[in-house]
Amino acid sequence: MVAAVHHVEIWVPDLSRAVASWGWVLNRLGWKDGDGWPGGMTWIASDGSYVVVEQSPAMSATEHDRMRPGMNHLALNAASRADVDTVVDEAAEHGWTLMFADRHPYAGGPQHYAAFLHNTDGYELEIVAPD
Repeated sequence: MVAAVHHVEIWVPDLSRAVASWGWVLNRLGWKDGDGWPGGMTWIASDGSYVVVEQSPAMSATEHDRMRPGMNHLALNAASRADVDTVVDEAAEHGWTLMFADRHPYAGGPQHYAAFLHNTDGYELEIVAPD
């Protein structure tokens, strides 16, 4: 049995804003643009897993709150510590804000080099460097 993530689908309140912020960070981490349609967009990792952002008419709320029950954040691998640093340096230009700046890059612990970011829609993303 293979233990891997096939895909993650994120429902967003504003598709164009989500495509700009998620698209930038995923492309920066090496993900490739996938299919797009009027209500959504995909990005594909080298292993075939993918992320979908979709502005669905079936959404029951207009904003995301990561503190509610459900997924708190998504964590993605970076190729290196330098890649984590580059994402942090460029993040603000693309709608992302560094969280836990006083503990960055070790907010997840002394052996965990990562950046914790959140975007204007309230989604949290963790970018993790390899050990």
